[in-house]
Amino acid sequence: MSDPLQKFEGRSPPTLTLLNSPPVQLGLYPRFRYMGSKHRLLEWLHSNLQQIPFRTAIDAFSGSGAVSYMLKSMGKEVHSIDSLHFPSVLSKALVENNATHLSESDVETLLNARAEDDTERFVQETFKGIFYTPEDLVFIDDLWAGIRRMSSPNKKALALSALLRSCIKRQPRGVFTVSGQSDSYQDGRRDLQLSIREHFLEQVTCYNNAVFSNGQKNKSYNGSVFTAPCPDVDLVYMDPPYVPKSDDNCYMKRYHFLEGISCYWEGQTILETSKVKKIQKPYTPFGYRKEAVNAFDQMFKRFEGSTLALSYSSNAYPDLETLVKLMRKYKKSVTVLSKPHRYHFGTHSTAKRNVVDEYLIIGTT
Repeated sequence: MSDPLQKFEGRSPPTLTLLNSPPVQLGLYPRFRYMGSKHRLLEWLHSNLQQIPFRTAIDAFSGSGAVSYMLKSMGKEVHSIDSLHFPSVLSKALVENNATHLSESDVETLLNARAEDDTERFVQETFKGIFYTPEDLVFIDDLWAGIRRMSSPNKKALALSALLRSCIKRQPRGVFTVSGQSDSYQDGRRDLQLSIREHFLEQVTCYNNAVFSNGQKNKSYNGSVFTAPCPDVDLVYMDPPYVPKSDDNCYMKRYHFLEGISCYWEGQTILETSKVKKIQKPYTPFGYRKEAVNAFDQMFKRFEGSTLALSYSSNAYPDLETLVKLMRKYKKSVTVLSKPHRYHFGTHSTAKRNVVDEYLIIGTT
């Protein structure tokens, strides 16, 4: 068997050739299974956004990073923002980063790293018997010890992104609300058979291949849409958490392990009574019916000097009429585009609430 490390040699970033159709570069983005992800809507979003004249853009709720990467692929200067930390890692790796790769020697150093004391063995001590095998947990701690000692922020972001995608691929259903050790989830899928180490080796290749330069100074921020740096940009794309008609929109509940992994739980509060060791939920006004309308109003007001592009769903609160009325307070022209869409969470035949009309609400001066 050939040495698996030989595939990770760094290389010069390609220069993107911009096309009227969706950029070929988009096909290299590592798809991240994420609630509300717009990955399957990228072609539709691209076809509509490319008709708007803009050079600079904010992706105000970057999430999986797919839309930020699409905007970068269009040659725009992109500023990605998310209130959770791990999405900012993903966008730093492939949006802010224009040239850095993980080399063969980088990967070898990471694989040979070892946790040196109890402070670096947090995962294997805290998550024993919850999500992964003991070997997987040890690997995560050892790998993080190596990441911690890397000097390049972009290399750290690439390594962490590869680890984050490895963890979500290895976890049944792609969420961390229940233990992944149940036999009922062992259905023979390849992703559930591979170890975290094996996934990581594959994901390094995926992330290395997706690095490219668009010739712009792109940035990734971790913070609230109301407080994060707000450069004077031409277009602001917004895909906030929707208040659904049932269930909830809590990303921390579903992805707390990824959030913890991205910063090794520094500054995070674990709910010790939680069986899966959830992290304390951060506050967002978009999570509550009584606050959501005002939150949209304040967001539109903050970015009123830019073209506004809001992604929204027909099964969410507030309704389309309310959002259009709010946007018209700040923009003279408001256009609504729609497309039938099925979200991938709960796609069984009885999950009718996941079959929606996806809206793109565009406000211009």
